[in-house]
Amino acid sequence: MVRKLIFSIFRYNPADPSSRPQTKKYKLEETENLNLFVALNKIREEQDPSLQFDFCCRAGICGACAMVINGRPGLACHTKAKDLPADISLMPLPGFKLVGDLSVDTGTWFRSMNEKVESWVHTDKKFDPQAEEERMGNDVAEKIYELERCIECGCCVSACATAQMRDDFLGAVALNRIARFIIDPRDKRQEKEYFEVVGTDQGIFGCMGLLGCEDVCPKHLPLQDQLAFVRRRMGIHALKRILPWKN
Repeated sequence: MVRKLIFSIFRYNPADPSSRPQTKKYKLEETENLNLFVALNKIREEQDPSLQFDFCCRAGICGACAMVINGRPGLACHTKAKDLPADISLMPLPGFKLVGDLSVDTGTWFRSMNEKVESWVHTDKKFDPQAEEERMGNDVAEKIYELERCIECGCCVSACATAQMRDDFLGAVALNRIARFIIDPRDKRQEKEYFEVVGTDQGIFGCMGLLGCEDVCPKHLPLQDQLAFVRRRMGIHALKRILPWKN
């Protein structure tokens, strides 16, 4: 028997003075392997062309279709209707500026975050496009690759209690980026330089360890391990600054 799906979708256009926040219901017949990305497109094409939401790759790589699905941040393109009850609630990600309906501006937040953590390899070597690629061990390369799989969808930020309470908190995604550069042998930053970026309440010491970030990460990144790694490294550096230990 074909299920009748009922979508309760948040609707609000902050650019329209007459618009008011509300949820609007849409009905749709479930088809085989229907995911929410396809369902939203069907609703927009067949029922309400004014519905706003973001998408790009449709393959869980761009992160654009992130939203709160039945109270849990996730990717619409990765979420199948068969894994949900017939009543489906869709809300925009909290913690980001609302563009309209399910669309939020994650780009401004992530650009600011990457600037704060200086998200690039720091080196005094001059780039030579003709030179052979710098070699590193497979074990290190695999660790870096694992952390580079972050698609900056914003799910971890929206699931973070600290990030929702404090606009200045860097969040798990930034701390994951720092961990990536700490283990990269090409980055020449010293421990004290990393500490200046994340060794505060705005960084690793503001994390409450609730791990909502890892719980909702669509790429299943080991965020718990990386938060512990950065906290340990920054904690040891902090002790060295206040205790008469020899480095």
